[in-house]
Amino acid sequence: MNLKSLALIAGMAVTLPVAFAQTSDPGAKQDMKNAGSDTKQAATSAGNGVSKGSKTAYNKTKSGTEKGYDKTKSGTETGYHKTAHATKTGVNKVEGKPNTPANNPPQ
Repeated sequence: MNLKSLALIAGMAVTLPVAFAQTSDPGAKQDMKNAGSDTKQAATSAGNGVSKGSKTAYNKTKSGTEKGYDKTKSGTETGYHKTAHATKTGVNKVEGKPNTPANNPPQ
């Protein structure tokens, strides 16, 4: 009976430290969890950067488009007034009217 008890204790003495070593060592499984967590954090950070860059690009494009629209509108109005003035001057010349301020008002 003593021999069986001694064999059982010896067997447990050998297997218990191995069992504790497996549970306390983080090993490859924990490394994979850490890598996944780091990857998620990096993807989130990159996504936030892309989002901010896209919003900035959108706003700058919108601003540039509005500025271009305003300049085009201003140029079109100026061109219209110059064309109307030139047409009126041309009509006066054809009709033989003198080039006076009354016949040719400033732009």
